[in-house]
Amino acid sequence: MEIKRIIAATILSALILIGFDYFMPKPHQDNHPAVTQTAATQSPSTPAQAAPSEAAPEQTVTARRIAITSEDVQGSLNLKGALLDDAVLTKYRATLAKDSPLVRLLDKPGSEHPNFFVIGWNNAPGSNAKVPDLNTVWSSADEALSPGHPVTLKWDNGEGLIFTIQISIDEHYMFSVVQSVENHSAQPVALVPFQRVQRDYQAAEGFWTAHEGPIAVMDGRLNDETYKNVRKGAEHPDHTFWAKAGTGGWGGISDKYWLTAVAPEATAAVTASFAYVPGNPGSYQIGFAPQAPQQVMPNGTIAQASHLFAGAKVPSLLQAYSRDLHITDFDKAIDFGWFSFLTRPILYLLHWLYLHLGNFGLALMALTLIVKIVLFPLASKAATSSARMRLLAPKIKEIREKNKDDPMVMNQKVMALYREEGVNPASGCLPVLIQAPIFFCLYKMLNISIDERHAPFFGWIRDLSVPDPTNIFNLFGLIPFDPTVYFSFLHISVWGAALGVTFWLLQRQTMVSMDPAQARIMQFMPLVYVFVMSGFPASLLVYYTWNNLLTFAQQTFIQSRAKLPVPVTKNGR
Repeated sequence: MEIKRIIAATILSALILIGFDYFMPKPHQDNHPAVTQTAATQSPSTPAQAAPSEAAPEQTVTARRIAITSEDVQGSLNLKGALLDDAVLTKYRATLAKDSPLVRLLDKPGSEHPNFFVIGWNNAPGSNAKVPDLNTVWSSADEALSPGHPVTLKWDNGEGLIFTIQISIDEHYMFSVVQSVENHSAQPVALVPFQRVQRDYQAAEGFWTAHEGPIAVMDGRLNDETYKNVRKGAEHPDHTFWAKAGTGGWGGISDKYWLTAVAPEATAAVTASFAYVPGNPGSYQIGFAPQAPQQVMPNGTIAQASHLFAGAKVPSLLQAYSRDLHITDFDKAIDFGWFSFLTRPILYLLHWLYLHLGNFGLALMALTLIVKIVLFPLASKAATSSARMRLLAPKIKEIREKNKDDPMVMNQKVMALYREEGVNPASGCLPVLIQAPIFFCLYKMLNISIDERHAPFFGWIRDLSVPDPTNIFNLFGLIPFDPTVYFSFLHISVWGAALGVTFWLLQRQTMVSMDPAQARIMQFMPLVYVFVMSGFPASLLVYYTWNNLLTFAQQTFIQSRAKLPVPVTKNGR
């Protein structure tokens, strides 16, 4: 029977390795995946609140660009279509290479990865005014956009309407936009101003640890969808997959570390929408429009303000925008998960430690130590309970053997023994259940922290956000052979092997009272962990290895000092 269990455990371990290789995502790349790109197709007219698609500008027609310069963003604004379609982040590079280009977040239609903001107007039902589109060439007397120096774009439709867009930028990633229309005609005009983020390529779907894709907050409720779900909007006549009316809010497209988003005024009655316009490869559009058309009376003017964000998801910065610009829950662009009440403070503490220690790996180790100290009383209680249960194990076994034909009597005698010895069988489980969400939050935090990106540790670890590059199967790079080309789990790194050793130490510590058959089965688990987790980001391996060492030291200390409050009786039942 024991041999059968060992064989079954071996087969199960192999299935885990193969399944992990199949289902787990490949290492995440910051730069957007290469795709074949064509201009977005023109969509049918859509309801005003759906922020409809328009024909992409013809790139053969050139127009002047206005340079954009701030502390954290550089790029340009295209006067053709009034498109904000060129922005790089000055503090982040695509790779660790010295000549690596800056991270490009916005790119023009027709490029390899089009991602841009559209600011415009639609006619309300029954109105036929000439409105600007993506082929409209705007005029401006300004040469550059920078903090403290906004730009103003104008366009006269030749029928009495003058459209104006004023754009300003702060020192970070936020653009402020005011759209206005002057009516010099003799007739009132009903218009619907809108703003949207448009991405004309198929982006990565992301994984459960960090949402990537369309996201919005309306009336204080987070709404996030996968690209796959939003593509179902192509089946609808107006291409809209989701729409929600409310006040203020924000919405956009979230990547692992970056965000492009639109935020109307906090008091504006608007409708947010997720739409997908089919094409090759198609167009994802997340935008806002007023719930009701705006009437522009003769000799009258209307205006609407909004904000456009294109930058890094830095928690403190998002919180500052949420507070200063009244953008509700803007920091929810970071996927804190179900246990956000734990993940948030842990992430902020890690950031604080990183600022003071100057090394993300050391900050992570310090954070792990702090968590261990905070949870020490729970760990001590669980260890004491476990020790008492081990002492009672022979008595319980004897009771079960003597009363195996009468389960009711057996259970009564076991419970009586627990009461006499003052032992609660669940007391060892409760501390573990309390600790589990905290360690889950630590794991999730390492998947969302932008501080981890390109953060070096020591030695050969130059980027903690990617796997340890060493591999025992090619003698740590001495042999020009990459076995992971065939199977990704054929990657045993130095830190992966160190993790396996620490799991083995913990196993030896806890297998003292384990059934021999179970012990032989569990001997395989450190090897399984080595194969499965060597492909994880190096930060996770550092965290788990360090955490295991602290756990081993903690358990050794507790066991050496643990004193049972009630001695186990000699006379069993």
